[in-house]
Amino acid sequence: MSYAMSGALQTAVFTTLSNNMALAALVTGIYDSPMAGNGSTPIGTYITMGDEEAKDRSSATHSGTTVDFEINIHSDFAGFSVAKAVAAEVVDTLAWADLVLTRGRLVNLKYLKSRARRGVAPETRRIVLIFRAILDDGTI
Repeated sequence: MSYAMSGALQTAVFTTLSNNMALAALVTGIYDSPMAGNGSTPIGTYITMGDEEAKDRSSATHSGTTVDFEINIHSDFAGFSVAKAVAAEVVDTLAWADLVLTRGRLVNLKYLKSRARRGVAPETRRIVLIFRAILDDGTI
């Protein structure tokens, strides 16, 4: 197993989302962390990278990892429509994407499921999107 590919995957996902102009028009930002540089929570609708879980997927001849990761959509709008539009664009951008990693190779990337929840102000809506990436680090 090589957990080293997890960082390469996160960088590729973050870069892909950040370079999507349609997505950029819908959000106030895309963050690795939910806090802005000044310690305050961003306003509007924004995206954060979420939790992940990695599992060994190695065989006798290949080193591999399966990574289930979350993308969070946060919104201070009263309804779900804005957050759902952002979620749809994220899924359209990432599902089955052919990302280039700085280490290893992406074998497969697919959307698994989502959770939409009401929250308390300032975040009144949150959608958590869960994706699964299968990564190959080459032969052992």
